[in-house]
Amino acid sequence: MRLKDKVAVVTGSARGLGKAMAMKMAAEGAKVVVCDLHYEGCVAVKDEIEAAGGTALALKCNVSRRDDVAGLINETVEKFGVIDIWVNNAGITRDAQITKMTDEDWDAVLDNNLKSMFICIQEVIKVMIPRNYGRIINITSIAAQEGNFGQSNYSAAKAGIIGLTKTLCKELGRKGITVNAVAPGFMLTEMTETIPPKIKDQLLARIPLKRAGQPEEVAAAVVFLASDEASYINGHTLNVNGGLYV
Repeated sequence: MRLKDKVAVVTGSARGLGKAMAMKMAAEGAKVVVCDLHYEGCVAVKDEIEAAGGTALALKCNVSRRDDVAGLINETVEKFGVIDIWVNNAGITRDAQITKMTDEDWDAVLDNNLKSMFICIQEVIKVMIPRNYGRIINITSIAAQEGNFGQSNYSAAKAGIIGLTKTLCKELGRKGITVNAVAPGFMLTEMTETIPPKIKDQLLARIPLKRAGQPEEVAAAVVFLASDEASYINGHTLNVNGGLYV
């Protein structure tokens, strides 16, 4: 198992891509902290991991609040002793064309999707730096690379994640911490279920593989970057999109 005895925190892991990441990491031997605003969902994922023979802890956390993040880190260290892997996955959407987007919609997405990563990374490196070891993986999006109609806030936040990843790889590499990103394309998740069929067909037509991606395929990329196999990969954005953006 590639992550045997590692301790991994996955934000926004009560469902969707985050749940797939948590499940995959647990299957690879990691002790996983499932955290989300939706505590009941966290408990359900934790129970599923434990039923499969893994080890997990369910915690509620608002990643845009520093006190919540610091509390999550403290509870994790109290339970497992260390944090080896941190996956910044939590995020929201508040879609609208630029002429109709409100300050509240813009601020909510930038706070939850970008500022939250600044907070989480700044807090978790406090326990990573003394050990001279850490794997930080930030979930960005194809929207960061090619934009997306009606998602100026989301695209801007996700593009910011790529810049943050590149900068922090330079700042933290000398401290034994790698910082990488994963950019999913059109994936089959709860978030994409609301896309109208006509728009889905247009998206699928652009993908060379002619299908949407599965959450488990993103999870596999995250596990790779978290593993020792990726020990010399730093500052990279790994596209998981079937060739939609090349």
